[in-house]
Amino acid sequence: MSRAAIGFTVKSGWASVVLVAGPATRPTAIDSRRIELSDPAIPETRQPYHAGFGTARAAGAERSRLLAAVKRYGRRSVTAVIHQHAALGHRITGAGLVVGSLIDPDGIGNDHIRIHALEGQLFREVVRSAAGRAKLRCRIWRERDLYGCAVDLLTQPEPGIRAAVAALGRDVEGPWRAEQKSAALAAWLVLAHRR
Repeated sequence: MSRAAIGFTVKSGWASVVLVAGPATRPTAIDSRRIELSDPAIPETRQPYHAGFGTARAAGAERSRLLAAVKRYGRRSVTAVIHQHAALGHRITGAGLVVGSLIDPDGIGNDHIRIHALEGQLFREVVRSAAGRAKLRCRIWRERDLYGCAVDLLTQPEPGIRAAVAALGRDVEGPWRAEQKSAALAAWLVLAHRR
């Protein structure tokens, strides 16, 4: 079994997922896909803290129902992709999560920005929790810090890292945009960290 790590770029209601395997000096992307974290049968779960544009959904039974649906559906999605990747014959050693923000929503005064922060926190926690249940250690990076952390950990210049991440996309089918690249780099950093 080759060593592998799984990377997630967490968005509101979905995540890009990339499995990277091999030595940290020469990683290979094995799989890239998008998974849903919100329940497609309940459209409101994509933004469960929103009642309308810029308006917060009041605490209560409806919001609790939506949050429970996200946690249930999202954990199943994350668990399924981890099991599918493990079935490919790779020993997954950890997970890397790339998120937009790590700000505590309670410290945000603007209601609309707080709503988005709450949703970011919710979806991040769903992925982290499901990975933890699968016995994967998680590392979390803010998207804007990811390449700076990579320069430090991989001891390579940023242009070289960016070129290597772009080249990883040749190994998998489907789009290879910013979300996939971030997920791949997070997985690569997990491989390098556990070296």
